[in-house]
Amino acid sequence: MLEQVRRRLKDSGLTLHPEKTKLVYCMDEDRPEKHENTAFYFLSYTFRPRLARNRYGKFFVSFLPAISKTSAQHIRDTIRELEVPTKRSLYSLNELAKLINPYVQGWINYYGKFYPSELKKVLNYVEETLVRWLMGKYKKLRGRKRWASRCLGKVAKRSPWLMAHCRIGCVSPVG
Repeated sequence: MLEQVRRRLKDSGLTLHPEKTKLVYCMDEDRPEKHENTAFYFLSYTFRPRLARNRYGKFFVSFLPAISKTSAQHIRDTIRELEVPTKRSLYSLNELAKLINPYVQGWINYYGKFYPSELKKVLNYVEETLVRWLMGKYKKLRGRKRWASRCLGKVAKRSPWLMAHCRIGCVSPVG
């Protein structure tokens, strides 16, 4: 099969990359066979078998895209590079929102289209960063991660438009 694709592209004047090109078995509910390659990466997405739900609520396995591990790590690295202060911060939450929201909204727009639950796992890092910021800013919350998390959850409930990740449900539960 790979040789047929290689010949077809050669007729058009194109070539396949010898190391990157591979055939991938798109395993799902209807094709349960075991093969060597069952996943591939394309445009920062990982395509692989994932659990999905049909319109009747029944779960099944389908071949779906989601954010790749390297892209998820890149998002965490970018948040870390923003250097949100965790000790005696002069920033307000509004200023932090202006700093972080353009990045987060872009990630939501791009990676949130397919399998958004994987993106929400990554955006929890943004939430954790804001909790650390709260614990450093307010003496009352120092060393009290759960309280800081609830405080951030209350702010998100009161004004969900403030932070981009709050709009898609990536917030701490309010106790």
